[in-house]
Amino acid sequence: MSMHSMTEEDRSRIAAEIKAAEARTAGEIYVVIDREVHAYRVVPVLWASLIALIAPWPLHLLTYWTTTTILVAQVLTFVVVTIIASHPAFHLALVPRFLAAERARNAARAQFMAHGVHLTENRTGVLIYVALTDRCVEIVADAGINNKVSQSEWDLLADQVAQAARANQMLEGLLVSIRRAGLLLEQHFPAAADDRNELPDHVVEI
Repeated sequence: MSMHSMTEEDRSRIAAEIKAAEARTAGEIYVVIDREVHAYRVVPVLWASLIALIAPWPLHLLTYWTTTTILVAQVLTFVVVTIIASHPAFHLALVPRFLAAERARNAARAQFMAHGVHLTENRTGVLIYVALTDRCVEIVADAGINNKVSQSEWDLLADQVAQAARANQMLEGLLVSIRRAGLLLEQHFPAAADDRNELPDHVVEI
């Protein structure tokens, strides 16, 4: 699976991995892949402001330009950098990682609620959220799981998927994370005879 396409075979493999993982545990695993290109409108302005603030100094120290000329150059610098930084080819590369991670965190929580992952009978749902364009991964676990599995363990799994995505091995990373999530859940929430599948096993693409 590439960053921009998913085949039916990919979807089937993910669904099969979810089903296999859930066969060993009372927990529920839900996967959402977000393909939307998110605009960070403030980022181009911030970069443009920073560069426009710095640019006049070398002009002032190293040239004989008048103050008016330097001020005009500063305004032009701001406009040009804003346009360049807003272009899709450069925009995402200029987004600070912490900003992309925060957006992914908030989006994952929203998806967790929107798809009813919090409504499982024993509060044992886990959401694996993958933001493709941001190359960020978040794993959100429900209250019943958080009492037994630390967030640091989920963060480690999420980081492994993100690293796989950066190496263009998204599918492999996702399958491994589902498998390991199932093993984590199995330790604390083993499958019971009366277990039922409360959430769909297929991957959701938005």
